[in-house]
Amino acid sequence: MDTIEKLKLLSDASQYDLACACGTRGGPDHRVRKDDGSWLYPVSMPGGGYSIMLKTLISNVCSNDCGYCPFRTARDVPRCTITPDEMAKLFMDYDRQRGLIGIFLSSGVVGTPDNTMDLINGTARILRRKYAYRGYIHLKVIPGASDAAIDEAIALASAVSVNIEVPGEKHFSALSQKKDFLKDIIRPMRRIARLTDKGTRYHRVRQTTQFIVGAADETDAEIVRYTSGLYKRLNLDRVYFSSYQRGLGSEAIPGERRVGAAEDGFVREHRLYQVDFLFRQYGFTEDDIQYDESGRLFIDKDPKLMWAERHPERFPVDVNRAELPTLLRVPGIGPATARRIVKMRSGGSRIPSIDGLPLRGKRRALAEKYLTC
Repeated sequence: MDTIEKLKLLSDASQYDLACACGTRGGPDHRVRKDDGSWLYPVSMPGGGYSIMLKTLISNVCSNDCGYCPFRTARDVPRCTITPDEMAKLFMDYDRQRGLIGIFLSSGVVGTPDNTMDLINGTARILRRKYAYRGYIHLKVIPGASDAAIDEAIALASAVSVNIEVPGEKHFSALSQKKDFLKDIIRPMRRIARLTDKGTRYHRVRQTTQFIVGAADETDAEIVRYTSGLYKRLNLDRVYFSSYQRGLGSEAIPGERRVGAAEDGFVREHRLYQVDFLFRQYGFTEDDIQYDESGRLFIDKDPKLMWAERHPERFPVDVNRAELPTLLRVPGIGPATARRIVKMRSGGSRIPSIDGLPLRGKRRALAEKYLTC
């Protein structure tokens, strides 16, 4: 294959390894696939709006046996590998044509974790040193990589990630017999957290991870508990969730949930993202999240609304007196709206009625049930 043919194959494979929480239905905040097969992902900018990132694998050759993965070693699929020189040159050509914000590089395991890391780090090394590229580089750290390979990735990257995949060793053993949860997953995550902690040389490097939701017999409560712990103990920047797409991986993963329609998995993924936003932007804690009797988040109601319905004693909230954390607990009010309400009251001003709030449509109809002036 030539380089473009390889990119088509490898970009297709990369869609199962998330770089950002976005869908595929179009619009500025959704990923787009170009004619050459490459995936371009939107990245929100601090000042507002979006920029674009190229996302691909270096190789879909893999010696691992992950039951959820359509490219595990036992599958008979077309395989290829792009060399670091090819990938770096290709990306720089893209960057000159489209003005990309950066690149996300992942890979199957080509022989050994460190051999694969040499391909990933080698590409970043060429970009940084040969092309003097100073943009965003996200590098996937391969489970089982040595400390030296991890350290080099951190030195080269803007962000790094190790996929945790499932919440805990018991569920992990159902998906892979070749990888060790504590040694291959948790150990590198702890090392990254230590090397990128506040006050260290690489404190600006972000760490993220991803759960494969539904491949094992895990509950939402377990995923949420692990997500909360990752933010508290390892200072992760983001946690991502990818709904297991049945039929892409093993036909018989031990413990795989087979109940409900395929769409339920994507709703479950969406609910977990809502919990993640509640943790990061709304001040919610693990104890605030409600589950059904089986430990699942409720499919028909979002977790913030569930909390409000379980705590009627906290409502109605007076829009002229409530502090920001209290306003953030009101269904229909997000961080931007809550800050605008606080700003409207500055200097002793009062909000005369609900009609004066920056709320419209369904959000207003929901919020006014929990507000008073």
